[in-house]
Amino acid sequence: MACAPSSKPKPPGNVLPHPSVWRANQLGHGYLQVQPSGFAELDAQLPGGGWPRSMLTELITRDSGIGELRFLIPVLRQLTRERKTVILLAPPHIPYAPALSSFGIELDQLLLIQAPNAADRLWAVEQTLRSGSFGALLAWLPQEKARPDHLRRLQLAAQSAQGPVFLFRPLAAQFESSPAPLRLLLLAKPEQQLSVQLLKRRGPVHAKPLLLELPQPTTAIQLRARPPAGPDIRPAPPRQSLATVHAAHPAPRPVALH
Repeated sequence: MACAPSSKPKPPGNVLPHPSVWRANQLGHGYLQVQPSGFAELDAQLPGGGWPRSMLTELITRDSGIGELRFLIPVLRQLTRERKTVILLAPPHIPYAPALSSFGIELDQLLLIQAPNAADRLWAVEQTLRSGSFGALLAWLPQEKARPDHLRRLQLAAQSAQGPVFLFRPLAAQFESSPAPLRLLLLAKPEQQLSVQLLKRRGPVHAKPLLLELPQPTTAIQLRARPPAGPDIRPAPPRQSLATVHAAHPAPRPVALH
């Protein structure tokens, strides 16, 4: 006797079982909450259309000072104007406050954390991530201590964060495995440009690097746009320093993350 066909409807072929699942030939959007990068051509290639929140984004550079901080100026400006705290954790050079102000960043929303010791730095990153009380975190990781198990712990801790988390890593890190869902390689180019190659994303491979124009100071743009005639109006001098704290393990000093 022939069996009666099942009355249970079949799901459409284009329906995915969970929002966190994506097809290999499509950008993963799912439940991603994102922060626009300020570069339309980059947002078009990022899953969700911007910097992901509550997860790690690795920015890999050959050297520091190639424009990696200017690359993030649009998101830093937007967040600080929304009165959200942006944390700079262990940058290799102390950012020049007047320069940041010239890009329209609100300096009173920036917090600089100094942690020269590698173990202190990893501890400070994890503790900051678990707090979740920031608009964005920019952290420079020590290459000699940033093992894959450390990064997995940081990725888990980042899930409680409400903003994007950027980890700056040296060039050698591009050949290492990482749990970070988004990894970009940044290379300096002439004429105030930056080459951005997507090494890893939730979606298809994007082999061709993007060539982006780095942001220019807003005060410089205003001065260039001013008519040659008229009074010499100068912007008010910006604040000259950033709020700074020093990160260290509580006593007794624990060992590095495992």
